[in-house]
Amino acid sequence: MSLITPDFGLLFWMVLIFGAVFFILAKFGFPVITKAVQKRSDHIEESLRMAEKARASIDDAIRQREQMLEETRSEQDKMLKEASRTREAILGDAREKAQAEAAEMIRNARAEIAAEKEFAMQEIRSEVSALSVAVAEKVVREKLESTPEQQALLQRYAEEARQAELN
Repeated sequence: MSLITPDFGLLFWMVLIFGAVFFILAKFGFPVITKAVQKRSDHIEESLRMAEKARASIDDAIRQREQMLEETRSEQDKMLKEASRTREAILGDAREKAQAEAAEMIRNARAEIAAEKEFAMQEIRSEVSALSVAVAEKVVREKLESTPEQQALLQRYAEEARQAELN
């Protein structure tokens, strides 16, 4: 008996055993194997669909993030521009107030200087008239006698000096 050239009987038994094994496998093994392969294939397809959904979700999240970043940048630019305008307005108001205060201080200083000048002029006039009266009194005492006419003249001069002081 040679395996290279088998006999008819050996060939018959081999075909019969192969058929029986094939029948048993076809009846019990192949459905389980195909079911497992199909389950695995379904699982792989489901995983691919989920991966595609996840990729789409990630792409959407990336687009949303980019949009949010752009909106944030835009808002930031708006805030910076508004802050700059507010700063400029505050500085302008401060300049105007400072100028108004400076002008008010200058007006007050000029008024005070004018008042001081007027006071000094009145004081000088008062001193001059007092000195004039004193000098006139001394001159008149030496040259004139004390008579009612001279007293009236002196009163008149004193009154004129007071009037000059008030004007």
